[in-house]
Amino acid sequence: MKLISGSSNPNLSGHLLDLMGAPIVEAEIRRFPDGELYARIVDDISGEDVCVVQSTYPDDNALEFLILTQLAQDLGAASVTGVIPYFGYARQDRVFKAGESFTARTMARHIQMAVDRVVCVNLHKEAITEEFTDARCTHVSVMPHIGEFMKQHDIQYILAPDKGAAEYARQAAEAAGCEYTNLEKKRLDGRTVSMAPKDLDVKGKKVCIIDDIIATGGTILRASQALREQGAESVFACCAHGLFTGGGRKMLEKHLDGLYSTDTIENPTSSISAAAAIADALLK
Repeated sequence: MKLISGSSNPNLSGHLLDLMGAPIVEAEIRRFPDGELYARIVDDISGEDVCVVQSTYPDDNALEFLILTQLAQDLGAASVTGVIPYFGYARQDRVFKAGESFTARTMARHIQMAVDRVVCVNLHKEAITEEFTDARCTHVSVMPHIGEFMKQHDIQYILAPDKGAAEYARQAAEAAGCEYTNLEKKRLDGRTVSMAPKDLDVKGKKVCIIDDIIATGGTILRASQALREQGAESVFACCAHGLFTGGGRKMLEKHLDGLYSTDTIENPTSSISAAAAIADALLK
């Protein structure tokens, strides 16, 4: 298999190359003065199995993915695998009101047009894989790798911010060799909501809040404040995808003992690589 690295995840692509020993395909990707994308694959890939590594967030990256995968197909690749470290629009995974776009499905339908297989990392809802009707979609989780990383910090408890993320907390906790639970919200009155671990006492403990995505950071901030009020010695947070919109990263760093993410979205908190989980899926 040969790798084509898009512009979204250069560090992750480098880690994949090291792990797999796969040759890199020389590609030229740049923008015209008007902002439109220019893409050229320099090497001959006819008859080759190729893998395009490119996130579909933000929108410019999604378009780059579509152009690169279609180009690989047009140039005669025997097969095209799309590795999507962060799947844009994954949180628009249902229709709440009549007339709304089911955008996660729309993205899946377009992504699969020029690929034989897709590898996605920690989708917000794994059910999105079912929307890939014409391409095989493999869902991989980096939570065990997050757990191994947090083990170095002597974490005693791993907490999910809500019940929906409890499975991710379980995966990380098993790798870290510690207990886990999820936080529960309780309404005390019309204006006050408390947040506390479901069945663990965090007093004097080192705890880590685990989630798939951190966007604005508001949920993590409220959770960290509640844990400190309950006596936690130190509070860390870690996620697969660090969006950190609206200054979320700087805000959280002021209130946490450590903030970490993977390289699915490359940023200053990217301390863990998703490459091992992706490489394992590709080699299988």
